[in-house]
Amino acid sequence: MDYIPVIIILILILVIIIAIYCGISYIRNKARNVSRALFGTSDITKAAEQMKQEYSTTPKSVSAMTSLLLPKIVSDFPAFQYDEMKERAENILIHYLRAITDRQPALLQDGTTELKDQLTNHIQMLSARNLREHFEQIRIHRTEISQYRKTEGRCIITFQSALECYRYITNTTDPSGAVQEGSQKYKYQTKYNVDLIYIQDRNRVEHERDNALGVNCPNCGAPLSSLGAKVCEYCGTPVIEINIHAWSFSNIDEVR
Repeated sequence: MDYIPVIIILILILVIIIAIYCGISYIRNKARNVSRALFGTSDITKAAEQMKQEYSTTPKSVSAMTSLLLPKIVSDFPAFQYDEMKERAENILIHYLRAITDRQPALLQDGTTELKDQLTNHIQMLSARNLREHFEQIRIHRTEISQYRKTEGRCIITFQSALECYRYITNTTDPSGAVQEGSQKYKYQTKYNVDLIYIQDRNRVEHERDNALGVNCPNCGAPLSSLGAKVCEYCGTPVIEINIHAWSFSNIDEVR
């Protein structure tokens, strides 16, 4: 009679073990079935590899507002050349990333002082931590206008680009060049915002920290209600013929 409680406990333990085993087997089989249905293989490791490969080759979607915003921009700036500005936005983004890779801020020729300072600070921050960020085989899938903002004579157009590359970070003190972050095997899919601003006076902007300058009449100083206006509505002074106006890139940010 003294052995009965022990036997009962052993039986309960055995039942629990069997239940756990059956549960694990069920979950494993379920995972294999799902893997087989989605990826054509019951090997979960292989399926995970396929997922990584698929993710690395699927471009990010961009906020495509070009068809809505471009008419407003052209209304303000009839001479605005969309195709030219789009190409410039893509080129400056590629040069920006290559400058980071080569740790050479001078490779970025276009853009405001603010953008060049942003690039220099990024490279210096990595250098201070003995890190080097690599962007290789850069390819831009698509670029669209995502935002158009103007307040009190200021104008900023944001281009958004879907981009792929091999992105990874190494330690400059490690002679083996081992990858600390990112991958040399899988492509990195991401998107970037590139800000294009209207500059009233290029000489002045080099000395201003706020590069999105207000556009004002050169005679009376009144703000221009329309950024494409040729004449000040307050005093009648010609504007376009007097002011040096240009477009320049002021900021580049990755969209996470």
